[in-house]
Amino acid sequence: MNKLNIDKKAIRELAEIMNETGLGEIEIETGDHRLRVSRGSSSAGVETVQAIVPAAAPAAPAPVAPAADAAAHPGAVKSPMVGTVYLSPEPTAAPFVRPGDMVTEGQTLLIVEAMKTMNPIGAPKAGKVVEILVANEEPCEYGQPLVILE
Repeated sequence: MNKLNIDKKAIRELAEIMNETGLGEIEIETGDHRLRVSRGSSSAGVETVQAIVPAAAPAAPAPVAPAADAAAHPGAVKSPMVGTVYLSPEPTAAPFVRPGDMVTEGQTLLIVEAMKTMNPIGAPKAGKVVEILVANEEPCEYGQPLVILE
């Protein structure tokens, strides 16, 4: 049986962060290892530490071919940053664009929020919106295709 290598210093640091911030639980994950420290329910302030050993990786879903094709599409408008996509200026407002809409160069297609800043993503050229590849309030990655223009 393998002996767990528990980093006592990391546990102490997490417990200290919990005390400073008043959190009831904190969890960190590094590679295949996860460490969770939670405050016990007793009034004595006992803390519970749970080290979770690596489990078998879940089977990866089959790659979706259209996403790869979308990234290679010459009209793909890609995200310039990591953030959250918003398709309309306000939750109750109509979306900036819909598939089939004609857009002009610089027209706002959507917004990517990053670090509480709303960044309008404009059309790099005039054309027709063929497809919107993301959903409203969906996280996006740097370089991820968001919209296809033709």
